[in-house]
Amino acid sequence: MKALIIDDERLARKELLRLLEAHGQIEVVGEAANADEAERSVAELKPDLLFLDINMPGRDGFELLEALDPAPHVIFVTAYDEHAVKAFQVNAMDYLLKPIDPERLAAALDKLDNLPRTGSAERGILGPADRIFIKDGERCWFVHLRDVRMLESEGNYVRVRFGENKPLVLRSLNNLEKKLDPQVFFRANRKQMINLAWVEKIEPWFSGGLNCTLGTGETVEVSRRQSLRFRELMSL
Repeated sequence: MKALIIDDERLARKELLRLLEAHGQIEVVGEAANADEAERSVAELKPDLLFLDINMPGRDGFELLEALDPAPHVIFVTAYDEHAVKAFQVNAMDYLLKPIDPERLAAALDKLDNLPRTGSAERGILGPADRIFIKDGERCWFVHLRDVRMLESEGNYVRVRFGENKPLVLRSLNNLEKKLDPQVFFRANRKQMINLAWVEKIEPWFSGGLNCTLGTGETVEVSRRQSLRFRELMSL
């Protein structure tokens, strides 16, 4: 599994690199001292796993994750344990405190055995198995796109609906549409995109449009302009 170490402390990076020498399943493909370096390295090296410090000059670890599509697996490595609760709220693989205990590192790496490799996938288009990182205020999530049933434009933001959650993210619906698999996520109208796997019922609607009911009972109108393509995708 390809890993990238992200920490603004050079000695901390070197110590983690030394500890990882005992774990042959981990191939460290690079290091980064800040979020900007890390973002470039992720795009170039396509790691499966990040060893990520949270507090760094400039953007912190959470802000870096917001910029990554899709999000690799993450093990947080930091000296500040007040972040522990937030780290586990985002379903990070694990959380290691500095100085790193070799046994805790080994336990964290044991969780890798059944995880899919993310770096080998094509990163141009995001599909159901890909994960995205979402941060809204103090709450954070790693979300598989298969669990996202709807995205709704609200000004300069998009509301992402999954489970009981509906956080707002500072992205445009047009930008997200370019990144998502069009066979999975469909632009129903100017304001909404839906995950076709969540559609349970389709009815004729006003002016040649369609009305879709999702598995949650939510309804979404497919505009007349989009209804023909929707029928083709759904084989109506």
